[in-house]
Amino acid sequence: MARDYYEILGVDKGADDKALKSAYRKKAMEYHPDRNPGNKEAEAKFKELNEAYDVLRDPQKRAAYDRFGAAAFEQGGGGNPFGGGSPFGAGGPGGGFHFEGNFEDLFEDLMGGIFGNMGGGGAGQQAGRRTRAARGADLRYNLEVTLEQAYHGSKADLTYPTTIVCETCGGSGAKPGTQPTTCPTCNGSGVVNFRQGFFQMSRTCPDCGGTGQVVKEKCKDCGGAGRKRTTKNLQVTIPAGVDDGTRLRLAGEGEAGAYGGPTGDLFVFITMKPHPLFTRDGMHLHLDVPVNVVDAMLGTEIDVPTADGGKTSVKIPAGSQPGDSVRLPGYGMPALNRPRDRGDLMLHLDVSVPQRLSKQQRELVEQLRDGLEPGRAESAFAKKLKGFWK
Repeated sequence: MARDYYEILGVDKGADDKALKSAYRKKAMEYHPDRNPGNKEAEAKFKELNEAYDVLRDPQKRAAYDRFGAAAFEQGGGGNPFGGGSPFGAGGPGGGFHFEGNFEDLFEDLMGGIFGNMGGGGAGQQAGRRTRAARGADLRYNLEVTLEQAYHGSKADLTYPTTIVCETCGGSGAKPGTQPTTCPTCNGSGVVNFRQGFFQMSRTCPDCGGTGQVVKEKCKDCGGAGRKRTTKNLQVTIPAGVDDGTRLRLAGEGEAGAYGGPTGDLFVFITMKPHPLFTRDGMHLHLDVPVNVVDAMLGTEIDVPTADGGKTSVKIPAGSQPGDSVRLPGYGMPALNRPRDRGDLMLHLDVSVPQRLSKQQRELVEQLRDGLEPGRAESAFAKKLKGFWK
């Protein structure tokens, strides 16, 4: 008496396709001949396992099995609902070792679908349909932007090579008035099958390239490709606040798809052009400001440039030291997509000491020096030296 197919796979009668596939994979890996060389018992179980899975994975076969049992597939069996002989041919369940189709299900995750469906080309036709309409390639454009453009936001004109759908043939690749025909090599499936041992595998059809169709009379304008190379001119809006590495996506501005596939996208990558005055750090700007030693000692008020092209007045505190900073809140760069949020402008004081003095200037500075008390830093340093020399 034939064993129950559900029992062989170790699943309930109401198991769905996912549960069937999972159970089959687990057991097939256990009893696979490559893992059990020379083991006749494992080979028999592997054969039995494939027979059970081949029936239960197919809705029509499964329905017949649930109604008539294994007799539905016996040669000339009275329970055959399709009449005399196996409804699935001599190679079907009960007609010898059968492994067509299942190896793909077992290893499809590892092999990327290289193994085709062995049960009659249905999967191959699906593969052909999947590969025919292909999405166009995405393109990259590197755009250098000035600080002023990034501050205010602006527009830029782009010129780049791409492909467009051939207007003459409408993308079919065929001469106007003609149509592509079904590939005779793969019968429109886009794949061809071949055997290796007792496994049957699939590969992309070499004659149609997986499209399932061939063009006998090619369009003269595109040479049968369905697409043409061209140079495209496009104006892009640069939003305020862009920075190094900002990526702008322009949907549908990439290369044209093949055979009616969607067009790719254009990605614009922003790089910032160095500025002669400002150094940028995210939303903050930095500016080195030279201040002479007298202004640093007495304090002063100076005008400094701002990123918007204007200027603002800033007070330099008396007693400022070299490297001191003055922060101007809100005078930095705007945040991307939030133009009201702005960073700060940091002024870094570069206290300059004159290298040459006139006689009168020198006398004045010497008088100043004689009248100055040592500062805290000088006093602390003098104490350290005194202790060191002891």
